Amino acid sequence: MTTCVSSAELIQEIAREFPGFRLISKRESPFSLLLDRVLKLVTFGAQRAYVTHYHTVIGKTLYTPDTWASTGEVERMIVLRHERIHLRQRQRYGLPLMTFLYLVPFFPLGLAYGRARLEWEAYRETLRATAELLGVERARSPLLREGIVRRFTGGDYGWMWPFRAQVERWYDAALAELTRLEVSS
Repeated sequence: MTTCVSSAELIQEIAREFPGFRLISKRESPFSLLLDRVLKLVTFGAQRAYVTHYHTVIGKTLYTPDTWASTGEVERMIVLRHERIHLRQRQRYGLPLMTFLYLVPFFPLGLAYGRARLEWEAYRETLRATAELLGVERARSPLLREGIVRRFTGGDYGWMWPFRAQVERWYDAALAELTRLEVSS
């Protein structure tokens, strides 16, 4: 849990935890623009929103989409907390192993167990941040659930874990755990 009350404070907190942390617009990053084209190609056009809607941490940089400037303060904090989990994973595993885990086991597309495991951890923080900042009812929102489940099972993340029922069980268990923690505190 963070005590920050603004995304600017949270960015400063993250920068203290990860010296060299920075935000760069994907539109201003030739690498991100190239990655956008590659993702469109390998997902047969299913990932068309990489530059416009998705946040990506690579190394100590958070590449922000076109929507960042218009994203509300609370939503920014939720995103930053999710992405900080990826920064911590990179610190825990190191960049080479993190890259390997994110891209290889079992397959880069269709059955990306390594990526799914990393994202389950980060999306658990998304749920926690949503509950803390917007209330548990918002974390229970069917729209939020469907959006997260679709990220795992759809083309946005390359069908990283296409087993919808398993992802739904994970989501429900993560939400139940969060609710238990809230009740006990």
